[in-house]
Amino acid sequence: MNFDAIVVGAGAAGLFCAAQAGQRGRRVLLIDHSERVAEKIRISGGGRCNFTNRELDPRAPQKHFVGDNPNFCRSALSRYTPQQFVSLLESHGIAYHEKHKGQLFCDGPSQQIIDMLLAECAKGAVTRWQPCAVRDVVFAPEGGGVYRLDTDRGPVEAPRLVVATGGLSIPQLGASDFGYRLARQFGLRVIAPRPALVPLTFAGDGWAPYAALAGLALPVQIETGRKKERMAFLEDLLFTHRGLSGPAVLQISSYWREGEPLAIDFAPGTDVGAALGEAKARSRKRIANELATLVPSRLADAWVGEDPALQRPINEAADRALAQLSERIARWQITPAGTEGYKKAEVTAGGVDTRDLSSQTLESAQPGLHFIGEVVDVTGWLGGYNFQWAWASAHACAAAL
Repeated sequence: MNFDAIVVGAGAAGLFCAAQAGQRGRRVLLIDHSERVAEKIRISGGGRCNFTNRELDPRAPQKHFVGDNPNFCRSALSRYTPQQFVSLLESHGIAYHEKHKGQLFCDGPSQQIIDMLLAECAKGAVTRWQPCAVRDVVFAPEGGGVYRLDTDRGPVEAPRLVVATGGLSIPQLGASDFGYRLARQFGLRVIAPRPALVPLTFAGDGWAPYAALAGLALPVQIETGRKKERMAFLEDLLFTHRGLSGPAVLQISSYWREGEPLAIDFAPGTDVGAALGEAKARSRKRIANELATLVPSRLADAWVGEDPALQRPINEAADRALAQLSERIARWQITPAGTEGYKKAEVTAGGVDTRDLSSQTLESAQPGLHFIGEVVDVTGWLGGYNFQWAWASAHACAAAL
């Protein structure tokens, strides 16, 4: 069977690209090996799908993205904006709301987004084979060049092949390394994949004093990286039995590298030293009680409980002991042992090297072979940015097809 284009991967990017290309008059085949369509869309945003973010700046969209060349994503993101995707939702009657820092969610279940994308595919007369595995891909250069795929439903070919197979995150939903293997097959470079937007873990005994804080959440400022590459986020942090999670940690995890420490301010915007000094001058309460006016009491008890010099009324405390406590609250240094891995990672960082792709068309150095979405070395911040990259890269690719 012959098509104008074959899209492999029926996730966010693949569905949208197939629909857009089909509506532009291309004969498109969409293939996916999973039985259920777009499972990552279905579970995202707690089942409400955080489908984009209004705070993405079309003039400088790259500031919300990570990769060896963050500027690569600028072209596609500036040509397909969050408002354009919102307009598509509105045309399908899907209600939505803004939750936090520009994050847009469906009022109803995320299945609405999947149904919308399938309806857009139908509008473009897209042929969909699912479940259907691709066993082999070869490029035949004769006659201008075609890609021949050996699939569970027989051989198929097209002059254009779009890879939208995602990364390695959430393997229980069918994630695979197909896209990376195909890129290498055709001589393209791949930036080593790693889990991103993922909780961080800490070594057993070293974490023992903090494991009792599991379930505690509070706003923090969290930092990592060297001076010129230092990155910081002001978000909520969550203690877990194995380490740290919450939006602050998920955000910083995309920038953290093994062996690097984190610096955490548990009272951002507060001069802890000055506050404790003022309390010492007027109060006879225990140090933990005064500290609990600045941070959650569980955290105050844990930090004070580790130092015998702090087990006393604050007016009897040594200035040096209070200064050390203040520094620890305002800049706690701790080095993660690792991450919770792909099983808990929302996305995969790394991927097909953007040096081998066109920022305009997402076509690779291998003619007619395109890569879009998460399989590319473009990773967005938490909060709908990765979905916007899926829509924008798919749109740019479809226009090129």
